[in-house]
Amino acid sequence: MPPLLRALRPSEWIKNLLVFAGLLFSGRLDEGGAVLDASLTFVAFCAIASAGYLLNDLRDRDDDRRHPEKRSRPIASGAVAPRTAGTLAAALAVAAIAIGFAVDAEVAGLVALYGAITTAYSLVLKRLVIIDVMTIASLFILRVVAGAVAVGAHASEFLLICTGMLALFLGFTKRRQEAMLEERDEAQTRPVLEHYSLPFLDQMIAMVTASAIITYVIYAVDSPRIGSKMLATAPSVLYGIFRYLYLIYDRRDTRSTAAILTEDPGMVFAGVTWVGAALFMLYVVD
Repeated sequence: MPPLLRALRPSEWIKNLLVFAGLLFSGRLDEGGAVLDASLTFVAFCAIASAGYLLNDLRDRDDDRRHPEKRSRPIASGAVAPRTAGTLAAALAVAAIAIGFAVDAEVAGLVALYGAITTAYSLVLKRLVIIDVMTIASLFILRVVAGAVAVGAHASEFLLICTGMLALFLGFTKRRQEAMLEERDEAQTRPVLEHYSLPFLDQMIAMVTASAIITYVIYAVDSPRIGSKMLATAPSVLYGIFRYLYLIYDRRDTRSTAAILTEDPGMVFAGVTWVGAALFMLYVVD
């Protein structure tokens, strides 16, 4: 992959699939206009997310050069010039907001808010213990809200809470991976990890895991469109969470969140069966 494209981290775009939640749960997959609006929103979030990654890597390039793996990132390695990365980040941000306006002014506002939060995260928030992970969780919720606004759907409160809890789960497990790596390599490249001990992270992971499962089950019992029929998707969610914990704790998997979700056969199985069950219950049984 060319260095400039690699700097955009296209593998991380899988997280932006959350914008399609509103389209899926509103039962509008058969409406071309709604599909187009959701797709444009997805593109907008991919662009603004990549702008954020470029800004983050620009800020951290000196620290990344001291990391055994991050030193190979395009900006840290010198494969992409800082000026080029900065110019591209600005262009992507402008393009993302413009695409958002093509869908709806509120969508453009949410895209801009996403960009503002990621900028604040890169500059300050990622150095603040607990707030760093909560900030990441807020970005997941923004994706769901924007996707719902794009198609004129209502995002269930419990769905948003569950999204936030799952994002906290992914955030704290990611911090645990990083803490384990820095402990092994004795390379301090993320200052906030000084405030995260493994016992504390284990407690936080246990708490958000339980919260994510409970909130999803509550949502599935009383989903806005088909009620308790959505419980058919719960086994896939439970298996996905348990499989992820198995990979982090037992297999000591150090891959990125996106890599685990797209490359591990168990996680792919959980995702595919969840989507299949949701589509069946929403569009066939209902």
